[in-house]
Amino acid sequence: MFKKDKLQIIPFKTYGTLTHLYLRGRALEDENIDLHKKGLWSVFVNTWKRFETDEIENAALKIELKNEVSLDVKTDSEGYFLVDEATENLSKNISEDGWLNYTIQYENPAAFKNEIVANNSFTGEMLVALPNTEYGVISDIDDTILHTGVASKFKWRAVFNTFFIHVMSRKALEGAADFYSQLHRGKLKNNCNPIFYVSNSPWNLYKYLDFFLKKNNFPKGAILLRDLRHLFDKTPKPKIPHKYHEIQNILDTYPKLSFILIGDCGEHDPDIYLDIVAKNPNRISAIYLRSVKNKKKMSRVTQLFKDYTEVDVLLVYNTNEAIRHAKDCGFI
Repeated sequence: MFKKDKLQIIPFKTYGTLTHLYLRGRALEDENIDLHKKGLWSVFVNTWKRFETDEIENAALKIELKNEVSLDVKTDSEGYFLVDEATENLSKNISEDGWLNYTIQYENPAAFKNEIVANNSFTGEMLVALPNTEYGVISDIDDTILHTGVASKFKWRAVFNTFFIHVMSRKALEGAADFYSQLHRGKLKNNCNPIFYVSNSPWNLYKYLDFFLKKNNFPKGAILLRDLRHLFDKTPKPKIPHKYHEIQNILDTYPKLSFILIGDCGEHDPDIYLDIVAKNPNRISAIYLRSVKNKKKMSRVTQLFKDYTEVDVLLVYNTNEAIRHAKDCGFI
């Protein structure tokens, strides 16, 4: 009970350019969450640990790149670190499929009484759109690639799935991983079309979702979640919805790249995607929207796109429909 938890750093998969670093992550106590341990009680306890975090605030961290560049950064009051700055050309540091690797560590481990896991060396990754990229893919997660039930009444099914269903038992939508892999390979089959996973889920679920994507063979991509606001949070609420903000940032980061948007009909994806197309003419090549088991929501989305002609919009009832459409459009 009184044993001190070890310390860890969780670098998030982010995205940037050859001349701009955007690195983000979080320093936390390691709650020793076992992603392979099953059983209703174990799953509930692990989920509780994800949300009952012990952040390491104002911690000095050191980031090192392969080109011998070192960066110093401090965590904020919630344990997050952020590097958002211009840099020299990073082409020598980028892998063939567009990833920059870096290491991050606690700069002064002796200042902590807690042991640090992984010998105080943690690996982070930043995605870069390479010059031979054909297009980018921006995708929702909930009910787009992962069955969550976020469209259910009061979101009760989504809550139950998150707190009581083990990640190994969570199901990806049939054929989704294959479709995303084909989009990642593209028409040229060069494995470098960048994938961006954008969700309203909190950062507390980052490792859970990252594990799910790997387990189900989705192509590696940047994962963009949101900060979880608590009841006594006095900071101003964002004026722009999280998902809209993240998608627009991606488009602004790669102004010469076109994108495919993938979401579902259950929540606000259709409305957000319409606004994105209106604000960014000639940037969106197609929109794919997964169907949901809610007649009212499906009827609304069908009417929303009834006479829409700005870009191709496909309501997806079966992944094979999306694959055929992508082939017809020359995406794959």
